[in-house]
Amino acid sequence: AKRGQGQQSTFGASAMAAAVLRRGAALLALACAAEAFYLPGVAPHEYKRGEDVALKVNKMTSSRTQLPYDYYDLPFCEPSGGVQDSAENLGEILTGNVIQNSPFNITMYKEISCNVVCVKKYSEKEAKMFVEKIDEQYLINMIMDNLPAAYKTISDDMTQELAYFSHGFPLGGTVVNNAGVQMSKFLNNHLSFTVRYHIPQFELDQAAASPYEQNDILPGRIVGLFVEPFSVNHKYDESTNSVASCPIETDPQSVVKYGQPIDKETTVVWTYSVTWEPSPIKWASRWDVYLNSNSKASDEVHWFSIINSLLIVVFLTGMVAMILMRTLHRDLSRYNRAPTEEEKAEEREETGWKLVHGDVYRPPAYPMLFSVTIGTGTQVLGMALATIVFAAMGFLSPANRGSLMIALILLFMFLGISAGYFSARTYKMFAGEHWQRCTLLTAFLYPSVVFGCLFVLNLVIWAEGSSSAIPFGSMLAVLSLWFCISVPLTFLGAFYGYKRDVEKQPVQTQDIPRAIPDQPWYMSPYLTVLVGGVLPFGAVFVELFFILKSIWLDQYYYVFGFLLLVFIILIITCAEITIVLCYFQLCGEDYHWWWRSLLTSGSSALYLFLYSVFYFSNGLKMDMFVSVILYFGYMFILSLLFFLATGVVGYFACHWFITKIFASVKVD
Repeated sequence: AKRGQGQQSTFGASAMAAAVLRRGAALLALACAAEAFYLPGVAPHEYKRGEDVALKVNKMTSSRTQLPYDYYDLPFCEPSGGVQDSAENLGEILTGNVIQNSPFNITMYKEISCNVVCVKKYSEKEAKMFVEKIDEQYLINMIMDNLPAAYKTISDDMTQELAYFSHGFPLGGTVVNNAGVQMSKFLNNHLSFTVRYHIPQFELDQAAASPYEQNDILPGRIVGLFVEPFSVNHKYDESTNSVASCPIETDPQSVVKYGQPIDKETTVVWTYSVTWEPSPIKWASRWDVYLNSNSKASDEVHWFSIINSLLIVVFLTGMVAMILMRTLHRDLSRYNRAPTEEEKAEEREETGWKLVHGDVYRPPAYPMLFSVTIGTGTQVLGMALATIVFAAMGFLSPANRGSLMIALILLFMFLGISAGYFSARTYKMFAGEHWQRCTLLTAFLYPSVVFGCLFVLNLVIWAEGSSSAIPFGSMLAVLSLWFCISVPLTFLGAFYGYKRDVEKQPVQTQDIPRAIPDQPWYMSPYLTVLVGGVLPFGAVFVELFFILKSIWLDQYYYVFGFLLLVFIILIITCAEITIVLCYFQLCGEDYHWWWRSLLTSGSSALYLFLYSVFYFSNGLKMDMFVSVILYFGYMFILSLLFFLATGVVGYFACHWFITKIFASVKVD
């Protein structure tokens, strides 16, 4: 019977290692099948000939200040009927989008050449407002049929080759002489729009069945909006409300760039042109111009980085499985083998992780705080995973502005039930008595830290007059969601968590704690925690680069299929590295594993924050103190959430591992 029990324990260890290998193989198969895709989020509209096509303006953005402003914060031309805000959802408000009507009158299929919008005389104070925003490299964002205006950005070597299309065009620029000395500022006062349309197949089929009249054009869908700004010192004829000069690309003599100075009091004539072009691009693919993998980094580099990280993790999985298979096989065979008469006479002294069986489930220091951290960690982890899955399926497309923010908020609120449940289960396992206080801390501790940081950052943004400052009403709406959804669900989850019986532990905890022997320097808690975060961060830092670039350089991020794969890699890496370090810790007869399992994988958040410092110094050009505060404030919040999500993965993996090995060993 004893021999059978020992074989069963050995088979358990082998099955555990084999399961890790199977997961690695499944992950490799997923890498081959993973594909990032995008589904549009709004219904198409066919515009008929002569139908008005609304051109709207959005916030002005700058990667140098990270402070967006309303379009009409500068004295631009205003619509004849006044400025009207478009209806926005909560996500758009929280992300600072301010969509308003514009004075540009555009009609479907109607060509426009140098139409005068307005003539404005700017005082020296108003001119300085433009100069300040030009120095801060602000971009103007416009929208037509829910599609941002694309601006052709040329390569840095000035070879006129296309680098990528951005969704904002510069307000103006600086004239520099051959010696590199700044001479003056110019204002882009003429916009040349190129609108591309696509006639759907069903319209062509209907036209073939009942042909339209001659010279009539079928209704079309807007599939592209491109803008090229010019600075032109127009010669304005007030009697005819027209201009004699207009930039036309086919006539180089008429192109006058850097012609409208804005350094002092001046009069500016605002004009625009519209050209219509047919396009074979279908409506569902019209976002491809922004979501091109070659926009900022080559597709080959991106694929190579993902596959490289994947292969490293698969190799780590196999290595961990082999270590566990051989080591646990030897340990379990030694512990479960009946001693011989010789060994009994010698009174063999056992060493290793079996000796801490009476202390391995001893509650950690600050058990309530630990339980709260585990509960909130499951909430953040579930929110991140569900959001990435929905985004990879195409439900959170860039066409639905604010949808990503709404998904994050709602998922966090509804997953309060998960936070309450796991917090209660963990606290009850520690035989805690103050369950009401534990539930309250779960509902308020970490969310209050995040909300407090956001509130302080919002005050800074509000003091600068930026449009990204959250209005008081929207803040109350978020607080209402918190108190009316998240908090009650947290208490509901805690109720069910406390109601369920605690799972029976495989070993009993002794009354007197066992003395922990001195540990070698390489098993120091600080060193192992710092080392444990290297591999999880190394698995995701490449994708983190793309994410930070999309956030702080105002680019679209769309490869959520890759992100889902990287997130799975992150979870597996956190689990594996925590199990290995936890095993070495127990072999040293150190049973204080609770907090260390949380901090081992959670320490990857420290490397994330350090990487954000590196990215700030090398990838961004922020010279305003307010911008620095905003950057590191938001990165601190992101690092805190990353710590909670990765830390809870390490804890659950370590708890599962310890339960398995101590359930397999025979304890006298």
